Amino acid sequence: SEAVHFVQEAMEPGAEVLLSLDWERRFDHMQQHSGQHLITAIAERLFGFKTTSWELGRQRSVIELDTPSMTAEQVEALEKSVNEKIRERVPVVVRELAADDPEIETVRSRGLPEDHVGLVRVVDIEGLDSNMCCGTHVSNLSDLQVIKLLGTEKGKKNKTNLVFLAGNRVLKSIEQSHSTEKALTSLLKNGPGEHVEAVKRLQSSVKLLQKNNLNLLRDIAVLIARDFKSKPAPSQLFVLHRKEGDSEFMNIIANEIGTEETLLFLTVGDEKEAGLFLLAGPVEAVENLGPRVAELLGGKGAGKRGRFQGKATKMSRRGEVQALLQEFVSRRSPEA
Repeated sequence: SEAVHFVQEAMEPGAEVLLSLDWERRFDHMQQHSGQHLITAIAERLFGFKTTSWELGRQRSVIELDTPSMTAEQVEALEKSVNEKIRERVPVVVRELAADDPEIETVRSRGLPEDHVGLVRVVDIEGLDSNMCCGTHVSNLSDLQVIKLLGTEKGKKNKTNLVFLAGNRVLKSIEQSHSTEKALTSLLKNGPGEHVEAVKRLQSSVKLLQKNNLNLLRDIAVLIARDFKSKPAPSQLFVLHRKEGDSEFMNIIANEIGTEETLLFLTVGDEKEAGLFLLAGPVEAVENLGPRVAELLGGKGAGKRGRFQGKATKMSRRGEVQALLQEFVSRRSPEA
């Protein structure tokens, strides 16, 4: 058989070249591909599940099986059987047959292309499988080392995707899992068997803290508003920034203060980066100023009934917004 190589520029016929091969990548592909042939053969032998396609992925590979579902017990039995065959050191042999050879009829195949000429390449797993294939393969199942079936996922209509790792990918996966386990053991201060329960306890604690934090934030909003209203002569402009907060926090302040007479400019988030803003006050003033405030803050917003709120990307320009609002209030004030 001939190998076709694509090169970046034309070469002289008969020129001597040095071919460089990424053996680690090649051997990985050999392990995954021969692994797929083995899994396909055993899945059909044990359960009658035919393989309709497969995908060699960068981290994991997927075999599409012609069955609507596969039980955990079937996956376990399949994994056990393929690894038994690996331990039996079954040879993998490549043959080339003539297209009209009667033996072609016994070979697993999706059929030859109409324009095919010449020999047909067949990959045999001795006593298990014969398959038309032009891919790269190991010469013995023992070279697969081990196969790990990671489980199934729902595939296309009435199909099941079986996910697997073969050979060195199993070792790499264990190394990654072990590194994660070590990191979690250090962080959670307990052994791998207790990690799940420890994370569940942490999640419960976080939910409770978030709930308490939100309640405190609402109380603070009410106190800020009441403090402003208790002053003998409240200003027509109220400006407040707070790092911690949300839209509800700002709206509670606006509700408590009232927006018939007062113009409010409230922001939450990082002082120099992004956050949320609320402009609230007399309807006409907010409709006029809202889009200009959003533009100054490098953000977007929307408004109705005297409230304009949205996201800001340039919180550092709050001072410019305050100056704009101060000027507006001064021009509107009867004293002016």
